[in-house]
Amino acid sequence: MERVRIAVQAAKGRGEPMDHVLLHGPPGLGKTTLAHVIAAEMGTRAVVTSGPALTKAGDLVGTLTRLGAGDVLFIDEIHRLPAAVEEYIYPAMEEYRVDFTVDQGMHARMVTLPLKPFTLIGATTRAGLLTQALRSRFGLSHHLDFYGQEELERILVRAADLLGVKTDAASVHTLAARSRGTPRVALRLLRRVRDWAQVKGKGRVDAEAVRAGLELEGVDASGLDELDRKYLRTLARTYKGGPVGLETLAATIGEDADTLEDLVEPFLLRSELLARTRQGRRLTAAGAAMIGERLEGTELFES
Repeated sequence: MERVRIAVQAAKGRGEPMDHVLLHGPPGLGKTTLAHVIAAEMGTRAVVTSGPALTKAGDLVGTLTRLGAGDVLFIDEIHRLPAAVEEYIYPAMEEYRVDFTVDQGMHARMVTLPLKPFTLIGATTRAGLLTQALRSRFGLSHHLDFYGQEELERILVRAADLLGVKTDAASVHTLAARSRGTPRVALRLLRRVRDWAQVKGKGRVDAEAVRAGLELEGVDASGLDELDRKYLRTLARTYKGGPVGLETLAATIGEDADTLEDLVEPFLLRSELLARTRQGRRLTAAGAAMIGERLEGTELFES
């Protein structure tokens, strides 16, 4: 993050827009928030859109021409930008102009629209799906990783203060430990525990509220929720620990494959409960122990 901070300060000192930034990493780590922070630090406006929303070139051109000097254009899920739209981004990023064709056939002509200098911030959970042509045009590429315990605790303390919720250090510690290293999960759990405390508890986030609230949400001491456990149980009981393909697993569980790959697997892989091999997904020895299963062959994946 220090690289981003230096780039912001340098751009402000020169009175220029910041270099284009690519933010990639698992969902819920604050890519959208960071884009707004960069815009605020630069003293400019953040315009937010997403790859799937820009279905045709006119959508992108309209957005670009409305940007003011130094504004930040944030495109979430930029890997889902249609190829026909992506072509218009290249000259916009490099030369602050858009070229598009009007009319057809012998009457066709190229029109160039100048753009005000801006900063494009792209966010993706799948950096590997970006074309090399697009990836190479970002001056900064920053990977957001899972947060540590202390970082999550600071986020929760601040959020509790903003929500007007009374809490204590032990409860904040427990919430952070079960938040999968993800701020979005931590804030969601805090709100659910607050609701329990308000309706059935003493109105404050204490040990009883945290225990009961997380139990109601199905979140165990390791941060696994019901979908995580269902994933691991299916892999263990139906496929004997694997290997098995993601699409097959998704069909068996009844969930979308993208949901499993984006929301479930990153934490299981980080926790060494799951191994991703060329043959497919495999349960590790730690994953089998987590759900109380004993499987032959899992010793090959001892952490």
